[in-house]
Amino acid sequence: MEIINKTPEKMVVRTSMNYSLLNAIRRSVEEIPVLAIDEVEIFKNDSALYDEVLAHRIGLVPIKNDGKISAKSTGTLSLKKSGPGKVYSGDFKGDVKVVYNSIPLTILEKDQEIEIVASANVGTGLEHTKYVPGLIYYKNLFEVKSGNSKIEGIIQHSSGAIKNEKKGTKWVCDLNDHQVDEIKKIDKESISDSNEFLLFVESFGMIDAEKIFSKAIETLQNNLEAFEGQLK
Repeated sequence: MEIINKTPEKMVVRTSMNYSLLNAIRRSVEEIPVLAIDEVEIFKNDSALYDEVLAHRIGLVPIKNDGKISAKSTGTLSLKKSGPGKVYSGDFKGDVKVVYNSIPLTILEKDQEIEIVASANVGTGLEHTKYVPGLIYYKNLFEVKSGNSKIEGIIQHSSGAIKNEKKGTKWVCDLNDHQVDEIKKIDKESISDSNEFLLFVESFGMIDAEKIFSKAIETLQNNLEAFEGQLK
């Protein structure tokens, strides 16, 4: 396994894992415990949005999951504002912090007011999508036979996640769908899936991409151990 790129927001990994393992890791993201806004108390709302719509929008605002998160972790945020002006996620103050301060929530006209208290609790994506910390997805690398100048021209102009690699009589490369279609029009027998994959981890900001990857693997391992225990 080779890390191609890594930032807090995104990580790209080159790997030869099989489909089953990759898919199991991908699905395990939904079982990572995450702190998110779960209850919203609206004491005053003079804006044009119904309370239910506003509460739903607030519930999807991502919360920073700093430090160790346990099943008992909680947090409280409060917001009080008068118009005229826009109300943003960054207007919330409390013992937890939102990831992005500029998410628009609603608009207040002159003399309109809003007063809200939001509570954050721990859950998983199996309960609601607001608890999902990010995405994991993957794609095949391609093997392309060398020797055709038109095909090699397409390969040289590709700009995938890895640099094109020449291995014997074949190129190993990361191509987009259009490039794959163009190569198949020239010679459909010249291109095939490699046994290597690119695994992408994208964070919504609550947890760093690398931590999402490690926690997804940890969750999968725990599930396998629990399943093994049931067989004994």
